Amino acid sequence: MNRPALREITLGQMLDEIIEKYPDNDALVYVDRDFRLTYRQFGELVDNLAKGLMALGVEHGEKVAVWATNVPYWIALQFATAKIGAILLTVNTSYKRSELEYLLTHSEAENLFIIDGYRDSDYVQILYDVAPELKSCQRESLKSTKLPHLKRVCFLGHEKHRGMYSVPEILGLSRMVSDEEYQARQDACDPHDVVNMQYTSGTTGFPKGVMLTHYNIGNNGFWIGENQRFTEKDRLCLPVPLFHCFGCVLGVLAAVSHGSCLVVLEAFNPIQVMASVDQEKCTALYGVPTMFIAVLEHKLFERFDYSSLRTGIMAGSPCPVHVMRQVMEKMNMTEITICYGLTEGSPVMTQTLPDDSVRHRVETVGRAMPEIEVRIVDPETNEEVPRGIQGEVCCRGYNVMKGYYNNPEATANTIDTDGWLHSGDLGVMDEDGYVTINGRLKDMIIRGGENIYPREIEEFIYTMEGVSDVQVAGVPSRKYGEEVGAFIIRKKGSDIQAEDVKDFCRGQIAWHKIPKYIAFVESYPLTASGKVQKYKLREEAGRLFPEAMK
Repeated sequence: MNRPALREITLGQMLDEIIEKYPDNDALVYVDRDFRLTYRQFGELVDNLAKGLMALGVEHGEKVAVWATNVPYWIALQFATAKIGAILLTVNTSYKRSELEYLLTHSEAENLFIIDGYRDSDYVQILYDVAPELKSCQRESLKSTKLPHLKRVCFLGHEKHRGMYSVPEILGLSRMVSDEEYQARQDACDPHDVVNMQYTSGTTGFPKGVMLTHYNIGNNGFWIGENQRFTEKDRLCLPVPLFHCFGCVLGVLAAVSHGSCLVVLEAFNPIQVMASVDQEKCTALYGVPTMFIAVLEHKLFERFDYSSLRTGIMAGSPCPVHVMRQVMEKMNMTEITICYGLTEGSPVMTQTLPDDSVRHRVETVGRAMPEIEVRIVDPETNEEVPRGIQGEVCCRGYNVMKGYYNNPEATANTIDTDGWLHSGDLGVMDEDGYVTINGRLKDMIIRGGENIYPREIEEFIYTMEGVSDVQVAGVPSRKYGEEVGAFIIRKKGSDIQAEDVKDFCRGQIAWHKIPKYIAFVESYPLTASGKVQKYKLREEAGRLFPEAMK
């Protein structure tokens, strides 16, 4: 295939090219509210929103934070900020007051868009608690004691709230900005400007702001779409959060760069996923493993039609082999791919391809993306290890972040002097360049000096009848330092017990890898993007298994 080289264009230029090519193609669809925009209509919304932001006084380089679920205006805001040289700062939807305050303070964000709230969090009230001045000050002259950089707050919808601008008001202000002023602002944008900031959830220390450029995520999104063979005829069902790279890069930019349609869900719901795929004849579906498991095991699964599906991505956490096989067989996703990377890498560094063997597509995370180097190094010496030997996964190329915001020390600890980005993940590369991820450096269990990798044990226990999902984590032990703990979600109707699991493992895996502690749980602690928080499982293990420390 004749593949184009990396492109030096902004996200705004990319969108304009697609609008010119496919103006009447569906761009954005929400099945649950009968919301539908063509690329021409979407472009008009983006331009009016961008002009409205300029009229409000949003300058080139300002941060525009968005704290919202996947509501329709979210994606328009992603491109509107890009067109005027602002930086979209995505906020985790699970954040509470202290986390929001930290992010807005550390990022020095000048603007914030919010919705009413999510789950048990009232975003409006939280913001009034943090910045009570909103209730009394003039909207154009906000001065907050706790958030000194914050200039304006906007509501990502039609409702009016004290101290905030609504979307209709911002769109109405667009008339104040001429086409010439708007074009001049776009012309001032450079592909190597920072366009997106995301705070890593981080299991230790405070979150860090990852700075990503148009060049980083525009090219990464394009290649992700290329590797799924996206065209203007594809329709992508997107139930993953937009605040995460999985949503706004693997999803939005992969689709838009190919003129594909985005069928978006405001939040994950297995019935809405199945209905969206069926009704809109989606050709691709994204999700983390737990999402696919929820769809496959849903009692209404057989009532929906998946024949239109062809491809998609399973990513975000290690993908169980048996789940991949079920998705390929039962959901018609014969060309499904796996992506691997991290936010600091824009985010994808490896991806499987539709032409790869089934074994490679279910057991590895693929090979290096075009124009990206990937290697495996010894974590102690930083020297590249031979093929087939485990080490830390590193990458180098156009995708490496610009750095962490206002944190040069952390940047230097993550990107070495030769430009290699260190992932913190353990992996092996085979002779053909395929990478297998074994776990996190920090997830590795060290039992009496023996290194144990949770992924290996998880994959084995997944094959046991009655197991829906399993996560393996270290349990603190006074005698050995750590013991192996397994946290298992049973399949409906299953009554397997801890001894059954141990019996299943005996003689099949090394004795020291057999879980000493087993807990049956209903769910796992997850980040808002669907990643299992293993450090919380380790914390929970201390409470569940107090005998371990005796």
